[in-house]
Amino acid sequence: MTDTADQVATRGAARWFGVRGRSPSRGSGSRTRTPGPPRPGCRSPAQALFRRLFVLNGLVFTVGTLVLALSPATVSSPVLLTEIPVLTVGLALMLAVNGLLLRASLAPLDALTTLMQRVHLLHPGQRLRDSGNGDLTNLIESFNAMLDRLEAERSTSSAHALAAQEGERQRIARELHDEIGQSLTVVLLGLKRAVDRAPDELREELHAVQETLRSSLNDVGRVARRLRPDVLEDLGLLSALNALATEFSQMSGVPVQRRLKPDLPALSAEKELVIYRIAQESLTNVARHAHASRVELSLRAEPDAVVLRVADNGRGEVREEGAGIRGMRERALLINARLDIEAVPGVGTDVRLVVPVRGGGR
Repeated sequence: MTDTADQVATRGAARWFGVRGRSPSRGSGSRTRTPGPPRPGCRSPAQALFRRLFVLNGLVFTVGTLVLALSPATVSSPVLLTEIPVLTVGLALMLAVNGLLLRASLAPLDALTTLMQRVHLLHPGQRLRDSGNGDLTNLIESFNAMLDRLEAERSTSSAHALAAQEGERQRIARELHDEIGQSLTVVLLGLKRAVDRAPDELREELHAVQETLRSSLNDVGRVARRLRPDVLEDLGLLSALNALATEFSQMSGVPVQRRLKPDLPALSAEKELVIYRIAQESLTNVARHAHASRVELSLRAEPDAVVLRVADNGRGEVREEGAGIRGMRERALLINARLDIEAVPGVGTDVRLVVPVRGGGR
């Protein structure tokens, strides 16, 4: 059976994002630490922690008992008033030593709680270090392995979702161009013939309709180009970014200062698409929210990296990260890139994407 154009487009977008149609549960190619089942005879984390606390408390009370037994101090029955300070000091010392030992023993749990509160899958790489606390090593490794697994599964699911999104973009762009665009072109040609045969009193109105139809046809073409950047596939990343900046300036009236260096290392189609989409979304956010009078678009090579930067002099307010910024972060994660967004009220917003490459410096 012959594949439909939609299936071909979806598979093509999937190849861009490195998706091979595998199930997310079977891994994404990243190294994920998965702790195996406890070995026979090994204590569980709960048993190990209980044993440590029991030993610590027993050791403190044993030392306290030995000190009391070997010291010249005596305890009368009933207890004399002069003996109360000695007992109080001894009890305070035992509690203080016990508290210090317990605090040191349970410190990794405090660090684990703090990390659990701030961890976010869109900000990967946060892990808890094992400080040598043997009883909590299993817990720390299990938590870090869980983060590895969640990040790998999210990366795989995001790759599938974005590949499907790119496939749908290509399908819609193709339908806009092949069906709606051609239909409008046929109507425009028919309208031109009607204008040529129309009486003079109707020609002005028909000319106005003709211009409106031509403007709609241009809008359809512009939407199709935004959905499917053919210039990126045909002419490369630099030409696509130049075309994007030109279109942005024409639509918004905001000038774009371009600093696009040609001496870039070779980039995969996946990385070029991510760079283009993040630049596109950044410029869209500038047009919608920034109220800027100037935008800087730069792309340069650094040692082992390619850096995209979109900066404006607008309001500089990012109150919360919406779907657009989350989508940018998900795209950055697909190519192991780092996305930094710095917004300073009254100064502007600076979006910086660092894409790792091998041999990036020249």
